Amino acid sequence: MGTLEVTSKPLVILHGEIKTPPLSAAARLEAGINLRKLQRGMTLAMPISRPMPSIGTRCAELRIVDVNKTWRIIYRVDEDAILIAEVFAKKTQATPKTVIKVCKQRLRDYDAITKGA
Repeated sequence: MGTLEVTSKPLVILHGEIKTPPLSAAARLEAGINLRKLQRGMTLAMPISRPMPSIGTRCAELRIVDVNKTWRIIYRVDEDAILIAEVFAKKTQATPKTVIKVCKQRLRDYDAITKGA
């Protein structure tokens, strides 16, 4: 019998950490499961993930509800990798403009280095 081979895109963390603390063990596990789904080519939708066109094409935020905080992981799905642009505790309904600006810059810097864009 043959074996089933599952291809997986690497995670490239441009900034932030997904560790305990600050995320609880349960929140870290939830983040890991959903990031693994993305790595394997699955598409996530609300309420787990929300598109972030204000940051760029193929960008979204992973939504992680923790014990006393709500975390966001801003990511972009590229053909060859899943890029993590930011990990932060969400304190307001709108994503802070500074987070959007920083994520755009990190992704531009990554593209300039890796793709010559």
